[in-house]
Amino acid sequence: MVYLNYNNLDEETQQYLLSVSKEDVESRFGEQIRDYAKEHYINYQTMLEEEAIRNLYNFKYIFTI
Repeated sequence: MVYLNYNNLDEETQQYLLSVSKEDVESRFGEQIRDYAKEHYINYQTMLEEEAIRNLYNFKYIFTI
């Protein structure tokens, strides 16, 4: 779960969430993404970023107002 202050959804917070998501995706699926990227000649970092953005929808958020 990710705890957020509703008043603090600035760019810095969004980048933090994306970096946490990237770490999560890389730890769980890093080898699979790397193999796929190599096989299809796709940039690994680009694929990782796209998967991290998709992964953000799987987080559970709790907002404090």
